[in-house]
Amino acid sequence: MRTLTREVRDSLTPHQVIEVLRKGNERFINNLKTNRNLLQQVNETSEGQHPMAIVLSCIDSRTSAELVFDQGLGDIFSTRIAGNVLNDDILGSMEFACKVAGAKAIVVLGHTKCGAVRGACDGVRLGNLTTLLRKIEDAISLETDTVGDRSSSNPDFVERVAELNVMLVKSQIMQRSPLLAQMVRNSEVAIVGGMYDVESGAVEFYDTRILIGAS
Repeated sequence: MRTLTREVRDSLTPHQVIEVLRKGNERFINNLKTNRNLLQQVNETSEGQHPMAIVLSCIDSRTSAELVFDQGLGDIFSTRIAGNVLNDDILGSMEFACKVAGAKAIVVLGHTKCGAVRGACDGVRLGNLTTLLRKIEDAISLETDTVGDRSSSNPDFVERVAELNVMLVKSQIMQRSPLLAQMVRNSEVAIVGGMYDVESGAVEFYDTRILIGAS
């Protein structure tokens, strides 16, 4: 497969970009990785890059976006932070990726059995990690179904918090970046959440909650 060019990237709609990622994940879980000449892609991207999406995911070693979506050099921007939380630097990176570099989709990708989410559920306080985990506390507050064990020992509670955290970050992007919010309203960019299953390798996209245009 050849390196993504500006012409090919610009011809894709935001929804088509999400579909490319979806199909890439299908190849990943079926062990049908696309044959790429990575050294050739190094040469072909040496003068510039034209990624189609930016993926915000966790630093978890099992969740590399390029591998999970079967993408090559120059195909996607990858932003990683524990708990796939949002901060100003990440938001600025998203604005660069979409407004300056032309990416068509923002993917907020959580994953099952997330250590950061588990730590937040347990109220862990540890150095600078304390500030990061506090960013997940709003998602914990939004989870109102669990009235019993609201700790990491309750896996169902943890997974619901992880999903709510993804949806919360999506909302925060729209609230905190007028630039990206306008691009979404103009149907220039789509924002979608998803969950990576560390047991199967499959990504579940939250299709009914894709933010684009008037939807």
